[in-house]
Amino acid sequence: MITKRFTSITTVLLFASTWSFAQKQVLRLHYDKPAATWEETLPLGNGRLGMMPDGGVNDEKIVLNDITLWSGSPQDANNYDAYKSLPQIRELLLAGKNVEAQALIDKDFVCKGPGSGGRQWGCYQVLGDLDLKFDYKQADAKATNYQRELSLSNAMANCSYQVNGVTYKREYFTSFGDDVDMIRLTADKPGQLNFSINMSRPERSVTSTSGNTLQMQGRLDNGTDGNGMQYLANVRAKLTGGSISSTSNSLVVKNATEVIIYISAATDFRKPDFKQCIQRDLDAAMKRPYAQQKQQHIANFQKLFNRVDINLGVNGDNPETTDQQLLSFHKSPDTHKDMPVLFFQFGRYLSICSTRIGLLPPNLQGLWANQIHTPWNGDYHLDVNVQMNHFPVEVANLSELNLPLVELVRGLVKNGEKTAKAYYNADGWVAHVITNVWGFTEPGESASWGVTKAGSGWLCSNIWDHYAFTNDKAYLKSIYPILKGSAQFYSSILIKDPKTGWMVTAPSSSPENSFMMPDGSGRHASICMGATIDNQIMRELFTNVITASETLGIDPAFRDTLKVRLKQIPPAGVVSKDGRIQEWLEDYQETEPQHRHISHLYGIYPAAEITPEGTPELAEAAKKTLNVRGDDGPSWSIAYKQLFWARLHDGNRAYKLFTEIMKPTLRTDINYGSGGGIYANLLSAGPPFQIDGNFGTTAGIAEMLIQSHEGYINLLPAIPDCWKASGEVKGLRARGNFTVDFKWKDGKVTSYKIISTTPHSVKVKVNGAIKTVTAQKA
Repeated sequence: MITKRFTSITTVLLFASTWSFAQKQVLRLHYDKPAATWEETLPLGNGRLGMMPDGGVNDEKIVLNDITLWSGSPQDANNYDAYKSLPQIRELLLAGKNVEAQALIDKDFVCKGPGSGGRQWGCYQVLGDLDLKFDYKQADAKATNYQRELSLSNAMANCSYQVNGVTYKREYFTSFGDDVDMIRLTADKPGQLNFSINMSRPERSVTSTSGNTLQMQGRLDNGTDGNGMQYLANVRAKLTGGSISSTSNSLVVKNATEVIIYISAATDFRKPDFKQCIQRDLDAAMKRPYAQQKQQHIANFQKLFNRVDINLGVNGDNPETTDQQLLSFHKSPDTHKDMPVLFFQFGRYLSICSTRIGLLPPNLQGLWANQIHTPWNGDYHLDVNVQMNHFPVEVANLSELNLPLVELVRGLVKNGEKTAKAYYNADGWVAHVITNVWGFTEPGESASWGVTKAGSGWLCSNIWDHYAFTNDKAYLKSIYPILKGSAQFYSSILIKDPKTGWMVTAPSSSPENSFMMPDGSGRHASICMGATIDNQIMRELFTNVITASETLGIDPAFRDTLKVRLKQIPPAGVVSKDGRIQEWLEDYQETEPQHRHISHLYGIYPAAEITPEGTPELAEAAKKTLNVRGDDGPSWSIAYKQLFWARLHDGNRAYKLFTEIMKPTLRTDINYGSGGGIYANLLSAGPPFQIDGNFGTTAGIAEMLIQSHEGYINLLPAIPDCWKASGEVKGLRARGNFTVDFKWKDGKVTSYKIISTTPHSVKVKVNGAIKTVTAQKA
């Protein structure tokens, strides 16, 4: 811990010569019974392999995942004649014939084929189930003293119970050292472990044994000839006492005292030698002592996890089980300060466990799926969801976890250039609403949602954030072509709106929403000119590209072009006659006032186009917009509203949104309206499970405590009344490559320190006053 004093340019900073963090809140999920549903199981992952054990006594089901396991295959679904319809589409829009324009788009301007509804699109899939069936040598074995736990601090799960006077324990982890799944089973009396091990999946799998190795392999459907991605999973076991044998499709353990199960799995996605890798990893893992593997796993995980601590005045452990904690919090949210900290750190835990450098970013389900056909294909939605998965990583001091998304975006550029030409005859590259691991950039299969082209610009916001937080110029140089290409696309497709004189996108749409036609016909449409989100994304993107060009000393001509464009495009928001920010260029009446998407407030978050101090009128209009939208919705939508209210500096309203998302739920149906919540294992419910609600809420809690998007670091910008008594934070990040620690009492910051690897001056807002200080060297 760095404790050296430093002096600001204007004042001596308020912090002690030693920075002692209060006794930590115990960060764990714990239960007194096995999981009855998958939504009660415990998520483990090392960024590639996932494992969700249910802790069953007689029968245990452990769901296995591999982040790369996808059906489908690359395809070119571009309609290369689409651009020929663009002039007519624009003429119809200029004439106010939005419905007719939308019909023409459905006919000539969407992707070829079934799009995301087709087999070639593919989906993220469950790897399979590991099944353990136990024999306790008695007909009616009953467990007592049952405990089940997930330690967020160690990335380990465990369960324990007693049967007939014998204490049984299991430990589970997905190793951050050996890159295998490991399960250790023990009995406190010799020879009491008797069970079988089997692996299966619902389709396209063959399970067999070779000696004492259990193997499951198969090939997914690629949507063309059926010969898609290959996968393989091998299971072996190391025993203390007893014996192990095999049947044709299972391993059988008899009279053992300790058993360590090793699971090695992989696919041939970018890894043609995956079978050799599996065998190598399995052999290496089985040669090392378990205690050493466990220690290395924890150490590697904690290098990331231990960077941040938050305390809201709660120390020690909550004796309630986590499902009961949820109920208690729901009844009295202001007095249960352990839940916000637990949920924030759970979000960080999920980020660390669901991605790592060189692999894929978390999809709609992160890493964890229990189905062959996951909801919404378990893919990457580009109109908020995959972006929300990455909202917390920079501020929560997990910056490197942004890089898998950067590489996914880099992989879209080439295909996106084809799509830009095919549909818009435009420069640069574009991605629309959905993508997959195969690089899909085409419009979706329906004009009502699929033609929204905010995806590529929004992705550029995420990858820009990594530079904004790190000041890494080498990284900026590497992403500049991506940013420039996206800006080239938007700049080259603009046309003049004759009513306003602004240059706007056409056709345009506001993600997944629609409006009533103003002609009184009762008809509705989604296609328009210059949806507000397009304008906000362009303003942010063009500004970032200008900054990048100046920082790198390149592209002065293109920089000047974008400076002109910034004066030509609409402002960040236009206030309607009822005082709200318009979602569309025209003041249309929305068909669903409480729609789940709030895309026209992109300028508040993630952008910084609308702020309480910089644009107070727009900020007030945004509040009216949010009040009409309401506080309910799918979990990700509630989380987004929490972020908006935090940016609007209303801590109590942001906290109310947090309490909304924390509603316990059992629902697993597909939901597009109200009814989001949290399952017993703290995974967020759309429903069904979508991990973006977890990540969005994690980001929302961080934004309540620290913000840095307005040119200065703002401490406690949106602290709710129930957190004001006392608290402290260590390790949150701010733009400009700063790490920030601070404490508060009665809602006032009492001490803080700011460190950086490259110390320089920075403005800090503390208790309402902005000061210029010099950061301490890390």
